[in-house]
Amino acid sequence: MNIAIAAFTHRGVNLALKLTEVLGGEVFAPVRFSREGVRPIDSPLAEWAGRYFHEAGALIFVCACGIAVRAVAPHIRGKMTDPAVISVDEAGRFVIPLLSGHVGGANDLARKIADFLHAIPIITTATDINGLPAIDEWAVKNDCAIENPEAVKHVSSRILEGCPVGVAITHEDIPAPFAVTLMLRPRVLVLGAGCNRGVSPADFDSAATDFLKGAGVSPLSLKALASIDIKANEPAMKIFAARHNIPFMAFTADELNGLAGNFTASETVRRFTGTDNVCERSCMVCAGEGAVLLRNKAVYDGMTFALARSVLHQAE
Repeated sequence: MNIAIAAFTHRGVNLALKLTEVLGGEVFAPVRFSREGVRPIDSPLAEWAGRYFHEAGALIFVCACGIAVRAVAPHIRGKMTDPAVISVDEAGRFVIPLLSGHVGGANDLARKIADFLHAIPIITTATDINGLPAIDEWAVKNDCAIENPEAVKHVSSRILEGCPVGVAITHEDIPAPFAVTLMLRPRVLVLGAGCNRGVSPADFDSAATDFLKGAGVSPLSLKALASIDIKANEPAMKIFAARHNIPFMAFTADELNGLAGNFTASETVRRFTGTDNVCERSCMVCAGEGAVLLRNKAVYDGMTFALARSVLHQAE
């Protein structure tokens, strides 16, 4: 996680530098406190906070809560997208997660900091203080996308009331099974693809979307796009991966050929790429040991797609 730590006194800077020993990250402070390992805050604090609010996974302020709150307030958008924001007093006695306790991981990060400093973590989220599971935190730890974040509040309140809740954890595109269902999409799918050089990004996106719909799966369950290394710089593939916020993994022909199994072979594909099948082999290699080929090669105009499911490992 990319972490930015801001401090505003000599004592605070010392504590911030100490935190980097366990957290990594970068320390920032006003210019007058600059020294080795400390980058200057050379703009208004709210402006600095706005930049790192979007660039960092966590913002830690070694200062009073009020300073931190005023700095990030103009940039807050929502619990599903905001980074973790934490305040630590300069004496290192209290650690307070202010934003994104669950999805952004601020609660866990605050506990880690508190353990390191022998401080007291001030956790205020209702499920935590009642010793109950936080479904959005569980989703993040188990690499599940939250399809309908508006349902998190409903489910959490029902948990607090001791009532049954509706949660569906599936990569399949199925109707919601309960009146109010929190849909969690485990990121277990790898889309394998091959295409002609210069294929239109719009055409690739349209074909891939149609393929996934035909497979009966949610695009939110994609964990990667895979292909052969000669397509590593294909614009359409890179744009599709970026749009879905997934890595684009490219493998050599030798890596693809090293995978045992029955695949839809093509001598034409072998002649041009060095392997008899790109889409099926690449998604299976990328999905890893224990993967299952969910949908075989499907041919579109100048494109091919296949789909594999990897094994879901549940966090403890």
